[in-house]
Amino acid sequence: MSTQIQINANRENAKLSTGPHTPEGKSNSSLNALRTGLTGRTVLLPSDDLAAYQAHVDRFISAHQPATDHERALVQSIADTEWRLLRIPTLEAGIYALGRIEFAAEFASEQDPAVRAALVEAKTFLTYNRQLNNLSIQERRLRNQLVDDLTEIRDLQEEREAQARADLTRAVTVYEETRRTGDDFDPAEFGFEFSMDEVEERLAYLQLVRKGHSHTLAAVLARRSKRAA
Repeated sequence: MSTQIQINANRENAKLSTGPHTPEGKSNSSLNALRTGLTGRTVLLPSDDLAAYQAHVDRFISAHQPATDHERALVQSIADTEWRLLRIPTLEAGIYALGRIEFAAEFASEQDPAVRAALVEAKTFLTYNRQLNNLSIQERRLRNQLVDDLTEIRDLQEEREAQARADLTRAVTVYEETRRTGDDFDPAEFGFEFSMDEVEERLAYLQLVRKGHSHTLAAVLARRSKRAA
């Protein structure tokens, strides 16, 4: 998995920049985050919490249980997309916070605090409309990417699980044949990557289905039979 590699790369990238020093530079830097924090290859910004990011990724790995390199890459992409989506409200709030500082003096003569606050917000929106609109565009793009990745990993895992069930059923067929002929059966010797417990549980399930039990009930009864044994 490339997570740690990405984290280390982001750490090194952050060290290469000393960051802006003037108020104007810091203001521009905060707006540049709309690009560098939501697009491209950089996931972590210098201000991000590395431990929180790793815990975030670990939660997605635990939830999706990827079993192949492609699935792991998809889970990483899903986690990173969610991380970027979580950044958007903070960036939007940051723009309005910047506006409250930048335009506070412009409306200082307004006596009504509510009106003054509304004027500052309106001025901020008009001044930074392009950046705020870009946030909305990036959010839509990220959400579409998230849907695509979630759909792909679901389809991949369903296909993999269906193939595993088919292979296990083939193993059961071979097992039943060896029992009829009196031969020994070792799944590995026949090219199967299943344990005997898995083969016997699948056999118990199929026997119950053949007797007319529903698939759901048969699965429950087969598991109960295995535990009792």
